[in-house]
Amino acid sequence: MQTVIQVTSTQLKKIAAYYASSVTGQKPAGAIFVAKKGATTITGYRSGKVMFQGANYDKEAARWLSPTQQQASRPATGKQATTPGVNIPQGFSDWSVLGSDEVGAGAYFGPLTTAAVFVPKAQLAWVRQLGIADSKTLTDDKMRQIAPEIIANLPHHVVNLMPEKYNQMQPTNNVNQMKAISHNFVLGQVLSKIAPTTPDAILIDQFAQASTYYKYLNQAQQSPIVKDNVYFTTKGEQYHLSVAAASILARVVELDSIAKLSQEAGLQLPIGAGRQADEVAATLLDRGLDLNHFAKVHFANTQKAQKLRR
Repeated sequence: MQTVIQVTSTQLKKIAAYYASSVTGQKPAGAIFVAKKGATTITGYRSGKVMFQGANYDKEAARWLSPTQQQASRPATGKQATTPGVNIPQGFSDWSVLGSDEVGAGAYFGPLTTAAVFVPKAQLAWVRQLGIADSKTLTDDKMRQIAPEIIANLPHHVVNLMPEKYNQMQPTNNVNQMKAISHNFVLGQVLSKIAPTTPDAILIDQFAQASTYYKYLNQAQQSPIVKDNVYFTTKGEQYHLSVAAASILARVVELDSIAKLSQEAGLQLPIGAGRQADEVAATLLDRGLDLNHFAKVHFANTQKAQKLRR
């Protein structure tokens, strides 16, 4: 059980001074202090984030929230977080939640993949035993082992924008708008699958402010737009297992797609957008292959690859 709040530099100094007598040993990267108060561990980061973990994490975090923030952190229909974790209600991790996440936005080759997974309260214990709470630290092989369990046991949906479709949409939709369209679509599909059951909440792994997210959907004339009981926070997998499950499912679909594209290309396509991607793209061009089929061609890698051609 944990929560993360965002504070100002002045507040951070005040919090660090308050816990100075309770400071413990080694600090994680980016942290300025780690303290232990009773059964609660408090970690303060240079970024202004303060994480509270363990028993009484919510009460300890509430010590540093204004009355307005404390009220906002309680359950409220349609409440949307604008600061990571601040508006996630107490006990959220034990709710029945529909979560969504996407992968591939920063990779030159392969798709933009978005998944949504519903984890009802009754299945939380089973999902926990899969070991997915720290989904961002799992190896690809481990995620490949877990994904079939998610598919077989949990309501889910995936939208996989392969490069050709992505490139078709990109001139009129920036990448965040494509993310918003994809999140809204997969969430709507899962809601239809589980109806008349409704989740206690929906959690979107945040890539834009809530107002911007809905602006994108309105601009794209999406209908229906999922709005009820929707929360937004970065690092959503820390707040509910549904986002962790969605992250794993999206990643495995992305990996399978890249494997298929690599087979068609006759060489392994790298994940990412570095120098190796430039060189592989140049090789594909030298072979007379169409990058539009393999890559997100608006990336700068395309121009760099053209300069590298033999």
